[in-house]
Amino acid sequence: MKYPTLLGAMLVLALLLAACGGPAATVAPTTVVTSPPIATESPVATESPAATESPVATESPAATEAPTSGVPVTGEATVNVADVGTYGSALVDGNGMSLYAFSLDTNGTSACAADCAAEWVPLASQGAPVAGDGVDATLLGTITRDDGSMQVTYNGHPLYTFVDDTAAGDANGQAKEDFGGTWNLVSAAGEPIQ
Repeated sequence: MKYPTLLGAMLVLALLLAACGGPAATVAPTTVVTSPPIATESPVATESPAATESPVATESPAATEAPTSGVPVTGEATVNVADVGTYGSALVDGNGMSLYAFSLDTNGTSACAADCAAEWVPLASQGAPVAGDGVDATLLGTITRDDGSMQVTYNGHPLYTFVDDTAAGDANGQAKEDFGGTWNLVSAAGEPIQ
């Protein structure tokens, strides 16, 4: 009788050892499998904000460069009133450059394109123009040019800058006969200055 009891005890002991050996083997692979995904996921989370920040840094200089050209490439154009040369108060763009009206423009339509528009640059705007100091916002508007760009108008007159004006307050285009018509500064009331 002792032998069956002894055999039973050995069988129970063998089962216990087999049962204890199974979980120990399972624990080790779980630890190894869990560690690599955690290490892989951390750099990905760190890199995503860096990738998001890079375009912002790229866009900031572009926004800074646009106003230096004298003609807004993006955003709304600002129109102000300032003293211009010996002509007194007249419309200027956001950089203080004089704005002109062309005598051949009629009914809010620009008669200046191609070579003319290269010398007398249309004041472009993306969106509604902004009324700055001394400007009557109700007189500001826009037209769509043949090339699809939006040009600022004031009291129905399309507005232009002149390439020979190199500094704020210059008025080298005042009363100039060019491209078949006359170019004049524009008053705060919206009329060409004679």
